[in-house]
Amino acid sequence: MPDGRVVASLAEVDREAWDALYPGELETYDYLLAVERSAIEGFRFRYALAEEAGRLVAAAPAFLTEYALETTLLGPGRRLVGNLRKLFPDALTLRLACIGSPVTETSNLGLAPDLDAAGRVAAVKAMMTAFERTARAERCGLFAVKDVPAPQKALWDQAIGPAGYKPIAGLPVAHIDIDFPDLDAYLARLTYTARKDMRRKLRALDQVRIEVRGDLGDQADRVLALYQATRARAEMTFEDLPRAYFTGVAEHMPGRCVYVLYYAGEDLIAANLLLQGETTLLDKFFVMELERGRPLNLYFLSWFTNLRLCLERGLTRYVSGQAAYENKLRLGSDLTRTSMYFRHRNAIVNGAMQLVAPLFAADPTLKTAA
Repeated sequence: MPDGRVVASLAEVDREAWDALYPGELETYDYLLAVERSAIEGFRFRYALAEEAGRLVAAAPAFLTEYALETTLLGPGRRLVGNLRKLFPDALTLRLACIGSPVTETSNLGLAPDLDAAGRVAAVKAMMTAFERTARAERCGLFAVKDVPAPQKALWDQAIGPAGYKPIAGLPVAHIDIDFPDLDAYLARLTYTARKDMRRKLRALDQVRIEVRGDLGDQADRVLALYQATRARAEMTFEDLPRAYFTGVAEHMPGRCVYVLYYAGEDLIAANLLLQGETTLLDKFFVMELERGRPLNLYFLSWFTNLRLCLERGLTRYVSGQAAYENKLRLGSDLTRTSMYFRHRNAIVNGAMQLVAPLFAADPTLKTAA
């Protein structure tokens, strides 16, 4: 049977052993180490491991934080928690221990490719047992697993469902398969209305200078300011990324980190952080100055720029991530559904949270930070 343990730094884990669990993935060792070393305020990172006969067979990033319940709520649920907070200011912030990362697209569970179905369940159970033990020692009351992709849901149901974890809907991840030869062929797949609208929007390309590069250089401070402005417009936010995140990803992932910068004249008005693998381009963050960026249709210009990069570099999938689903579906994206799992150590609190769980289910129409 596998043995579980938790470490406080990814540097304690062999890089090759970790990445062997994630064939074809982009948010692996180097990306997670960049996240850890960027020191995102309010988050303490951990790594849950399962080992068998000295071999790493399962792993996942994790974090500990103080979680205000209204953080991921909108509408009536947010108003309800806000009113309750006036009466009980400290009761609605919980110590959260969560599998996943605030800046990965999914829970990022890695498994040894040779494990059979029973072995995968046993490995996840061992990993979760160790993580819960660590969480209790850190006095966390709320345990969770963030953004489990649909193909792994049955595994998590078997591994942690019997322990009382309840699943709720998370934010889907959008993607497009690049199985068209050029952008004209892609446009031909869209509806007549969408195709006509995109051709009109693309005329703004003449007013924008686009630069593709592997790091930010002297634009790091400007990109951070654009990120903060974009984050301030979002209805729902979780983490607040520091400058060291945007520079650190490039430093830890040379050749796999791509920045696309958008200029009006000499002024940087938008930036897109992308990760590139052998077959996939992953869109991590698009940040923009609203006043000049929206009239220039920069969101849509960035979409077509990224598709063009995929075509030029021989990539077969563009993953545009979470949020802005109306636009992404209109532009031909498919969605991979995700689930969030949670349980509270206190049985009474856990029962109450499960009753109101629908308030915490993700709404795919909400505006999250780009």
